[in-house]
Amino acid sequence: MQKLWFDMDGTIANLYAVENWLPKLRAYDPTPYAEAAPMLRLSALARVLNKLRRAGYEIGIVSWLSKDPDPVYGAAVADAKRAWLAKHMPSVKWDAIVIVPYGTPKSEAANIQPHDVLFDDEENNIIEWEEAGGWGFDPAEMMEFLRSI
Repeated sequence: MQKLWFDMDGTIANLYAVENWLPKLRAYDPTPYAEAAPMLRLSALARVLNKLRRAGYEIGIVSWLSKDPDPVYGAAVADAKRAWLAKHMPSVKWDAIVIVPYGTPKSEAANIQPHDVLFDDEENNIIEWEEAGGWGFDPAEMMEFLRSI
């Protein structure tokens, strides 16, 4: 079964456009994760994902926590990311939501199989994913690719 994986920050959630996002994260404030605007029309993405899921694809989120390894803050960030998904994509039934410490190889976190797909704004994550046997894509290619399968 092929899986489709999505990063959050910079891919579907516009974290980096939140005012003062970096100073807030450095102050252990998880609100930028909750305040981030969608990067695209999520209703259109949700329709495509639900169609693909009905066709047998599995879909998941694989996202990093903030760079700071504080466990209490990490839990708050993970909660904020899950709440963001519930608020902005309530119709999507995710097969997995994997939120791991910053820098964890996403291919390991997702336990990928050959040809699993990752959409991620970080080029190094795409490279690492492809070296592990998956297919990685920039978010700009997301909707065109998903509509083609």
